[in-house]
Amino acid sequence: MKNFNWSNPYPSIRTPVFARNVVSTSHPLAAQAGLRMMLKGGNAVDAAIAAAATITLVEPVSCGIGGDCFAILWDGKKLHGLNSSGVAPAAWNVEYFKRKYGTGSDGLAKQPKRGWDAVTVPGVVAGWAALHGKFGKLPFETLFEPAIEIAERGYVVPPVVAGKWATAADELKDQPGYADAFMPEGRAPRTGELFRLKGAANTLKRIAQSHGRDFYEGELAEKIAAFSRECGAAMTLDDLRGYKPEWVEPISKDYHGYTLNEIPPNGQGIAALIALGICERFDLRNIPVDSVRSQHIQIEAMKLAFADLYRYVSDPRSMPITPEQMLDDNYLDSRAKLIRLDEASFPAAGRPHAGGTIYLSAADESGMMISFIQSNYMGFGSGVVVPGTGISMQNRGVGFSMDPQSPNVVEGGKRPFHTIIPGFLSKDGKPVMSFGVMGGDMQPQGHLQTVVRMIDYDQQPQAACCAPRWKVNRDFTLDIEHTMDASVTQGLIGLGHKLHSVNDPYMDFGAGQFIWRMSEDDNEQGYVAASDGRRDGQAVGF
Repeated sequence: MKNFNWSNPYPSIRTPVFARNVVSTSHPLAAQAGLRMMLKGGNAVDAAIAAAATITLVEPVSCGIGGDCFAILWDGKKLHGLNSSGVAPAAWNVEYFKRKYGTGSDGLAKQPKRGWDAVTVPGVVAGWAALHGKFGKLPFETLFEPAIEIAERGYVVPPVVAGKWATAADELKDQPGYADAFMPEGRAPRTGELFRLKGAANTLKRIAQSHGRDFYEGELAEKIAAFSRECGAAMTLDDLRGYKPEWVEPISKDYHGYTLNEIPPNGQGIAALIALGICERFDLRNIPVDSVRSQHIQIEAMKLAFADLYRYVSDPRSMPITPEQMLDDNYLDSRAKLIRLDEASFPAAGRPHAGGTIYLSAADESGMMISFIQSNYMGFGSGVVVPGTGISMQNRGVGFSMDPQSPNVVEGGKRPFHTIIPGFLSKDGKPVMSFGVMGGDMQPQGHLQTVVRMIDYDQQPQAACCAPRWKVNRDFTLDIEHTMDASVTQGLIGLGHKLHSVNDPYMDFGAGQFIWRMSEDDNEQGYVAASDGRRDGQAVGF
């Protein structure tokens, strides 16, 4: 068992939760929905699906029924990975976007970040069904009872959700269906006001009764396709009918006796593995945890990882190199040698040898653990809401490139580069922690920072969660959370790191949920859970 330091040196009102059955999410009602399933005799997967369905209602600023999801699951014997991210409508290609939107100053097709032409086929409902079909214990319909109750009765909007909602309203109010669904008084709901998402209860009932198929080939699918056609968009009933999630083998990297597991591309989890692999070349354990040097090494490793991520990662069928090549030890050695301890860098991609989101976690006393993440992206995603259904659609099409030379170039039936990633830590082939840190580009950075704190510095999960964070932006400038010690911030500036405050109310510095298994004995299950105070969330258990 890991010998944590159980103190928490960072300001926090959260304490770790210890239990044999536990659910941790970014909204209390979702956590309680999951716990209800466990109290009915359900397992961790049942709890995760119930929580996920509920959170599409109570945290619509981050996810929706028209979103995508990924999961990593320990079933008691082995790890399983699920990629339920959407694919581009068959009609999409570079010429499609050029015809509709023209070209920019760079000569590339313009790409909308909101509206129907940012929507790939939603995968979240198919993901719920796939998880339940393989691992669920309770009837599928039972899992939707808490969400349906909330959809019918409404719920009171909490502070963090209300703040993000208000920020989004002006930008999205003119998107098809948005104002009718999410601005019932002509504005975003305020903290403490009751909100009810129109049509969501009936939609959830149809999903529950059909084991998700109605969303892809029934009445709901027909409504989605009809609204797409009415708005002049490309998504068709055939696109929906043809969608299937994929079971995948997680990719991994060892680090100081533990193994970090991530979903393979088209997701960005490989960036966390690259950065952790680079950090392993430095003796972080003998460098003070909140020192300038420790943070500098991690930041530089993350920059190098991002340089490769943005150059190479896409749908794996079109990547010019493999994840194995990107994680090759000799290649990571060469990348680590580029880090200067006395100076910040702005790195380019290397050349490996050729050959808006929510996160939740649940674990039960049988030993099953699930790391689950779902998202609409950029908050409310596309802003499109199918009338009368409560189905808000993601905008994952933004993840494509319009450059014909890019491995991530847009193409019908292809999955785009994706930001959401569930994480899972193991040791000697046994489960240790299901965890995630939601928030766009912040996600692999959150994985790196929290894992290093727990493994190298023995910080308990809630302390690692509460610790101040930095964020590397896409131009390699740096955001630093205001709770970071001023001397550390100044020290990083002194090394040449460029600070740039990015106003990003959805992704900011991320928000994590962590469940750590306390015993290595399969007959003595017990967990400690943490929930990030940067959201309205909660860890609960019994």
